[in-house]
Amino acid sequence: MNLVHTGIMRILPPFDGLVAFEAAARHRSMTLAANELRLTQSAISHRLKKLEAFVGASLFNRTGTGLCPTAAGISLLEDVGRLLDDMSGLRARSRAASRPATLKIGIGAALSQYWLVRRLPNFAASNPDIGIELHVAESEAQARAADVDVFVSWMPKAGARATSTQRLLFDEQVFPVAAPRLVPRGRQLSNPEALVDLPLIHKGPGGRNDGAEWSWHVWFERLRIRTPVPEAVRFGSLGMALAAAIEGAGVVLARSLLVHDALADRRLCRLLQSKWDMPSSKAHFVRWPPVLTGDKRVKAFANVSLR
Repeated sequence: MNLVHTGIMRILPPFDGLVAFEAAARHRSMTLAANELRLTQSAISHRLKKLEAFVGASLFNRTGTGLCPTAAGISLLEDVGRLLDDMSGLRARSRAASRPATLKIGIGAALSQYWLVRRLPNFAASNPDIGIELHVAESEAQARAADVDVFVSWMPKAGARATSTQRLLFDEQVFPVAAPRLVPRGRQLSNPEALVDLPLIHKGPGGRNDGAEWSWHVWFERLRIRTPVPEAVRFGSLGMALAAAIEGAGVVLARSLLVHDALADRRLCRLLQSKWDMPSSKAHFVRWPPVLTGDKRVKAFANVSLR
């Protein structure tokens, strides 16, 4: 007996058009979508036209505030979001099924340099069957591009909570530190106003709001220092600012986790009593795809990171 299988050939939309459409809808801009996808604006426009031809309807209206999805676009966007989320997990599901020995970790440069690297030998000794491959990833987009298994995310605490795919790693405090040789006897200042006599290190571009805890103006207000805050040296990242502080360049506002080892080694010292510490508005979460929930490698990494 011959069995004849019949079926209807699927008529599939242009996948590159779906990706361009989702990015343009999320950014409300073809220019920003092009930047994210590393394409030209004309390439985004061409892909959207192909998708509109497939759908048979216009997907965007152009307004003064940017792109606005039409009724057809809104309907398509709901399905496309779920589709791309599901497809983004294809590699993770395949890799999870094969259980490779190496765990790919995406982590910020400063956290890796000042915290994690020192703890990797202990991890290797405790988990000789698990390899670690580190990738610098400061954002979700960079973590996706590196195709990591686990991403240590630095995210606002407001609204963030433990779930089946993420776990709080660290909840930090922010306080000023400096190299011991920069302050009298390498000890805490008896009078906070003595800060005005020390060079201050600023983090991030001027005018950017990273949170009150990172503003020297806020700290001077809290400490009742009436002297204007000097605009001295400024670094684009906390990692560079900490490196400068360790070399004696000045006083920097630092996160407790990143300076934990430097304080223990006396490469840095606290300048104020802990009562002046400010809670960080962000926290570190370790995140993984649903297919890695319960994976012993992920659990082992999260546990060693907490030590």
